[in-house]
Amino acid sequence: MPRLRPFAALVSLGAVLSAGSPLVASAQDAPRTGREVLDRMHAAYSGRWYRTLTFVQRTTITKKDGGTEVQTWHESLRATPDGGTRLRIDFGDLALGNGVIYTADSVYVVRGGKVVAQRPDGNPFLPLIEGVYVQPVERTVRDLAGTKVDLNTVSSGVWHGRPSWIVGAAATDSSAPQFWVDRERLVLVRMILAVAPGQPMMDIDLGGYAKVGQGWLATKIAMSVGGKPAQAEEYSDWKVGMDLSPALFEAASWSTAPHWAKP
Repeated sequence: MPRLRPFAALVSLGAVLSAGSPLVASAQDAPRTGREVLDRMHAAYSGRWYRTLTFVQRTTITKKDGGTEVQTWHESLRATPDGGTRLRIDFGDLALGNGVIYTADSVYVVRGGKVVAQRPDGNPFLPLIEGVYVQPVERTVRDLAGTKVDLNTVSSGVWHGRPSWIVGAAATDSSAPQFWVDRERLVLVRMILAVAPGQPMMDIDLGGYAKVGQGWLATKIAMSVGGKPAQAEEYSDWKVGMDLSPALFEAASWSTAPHWAKP
């Protein structure tokens, strides 16, 4: 999953689909608002969506000069009724203690095991790839407020051959903040938005779905800015449903909390 970078706040996570498959929405029951899309996502998997996830990520970052840098990140996600969804990303060598902890509205930056910054720049993916399935829809609507997606606008489109609902824009509009939801699976497949104030619009493609436990995981994520590659992600060694320590998601206990990827 991406971290905040100077050219853009890169954020992502594998999108997942739990067991079962909701009915395909027909033209007759097309949602009228983004809230209705969120309601369908929640209703389809409420009570069945997993609340913990871990995976290893191969991250390819495209630099301004066109060169690339490849890193290995370890990611951990946990959702609770009180704490909401929290995502921890460990960058590179775990022993160095570098990474971030995201919520829907904040980010804690850790270097050398110590918190060096806290900002109100939450991860805009968390409400749509986890929160919408495990929390009241009203909370998801609040969590999405910072994305500036117009929930009063819904249109239809096709993404990689699959019919999708587009929330926030018309199918031909790539300039407005928006997110795309697969009609049948009711999972996020695309987002176009500025992921931090003052940053350019980023186009994020979530694909490569694989069966994971009782669900699915988007194992390949591609991000671009202005039509040019910015970051690519490939996931491996994914697991869901494990017992993760709450301390793993607290910046103050970054180095002392038990970590699934450490011996």
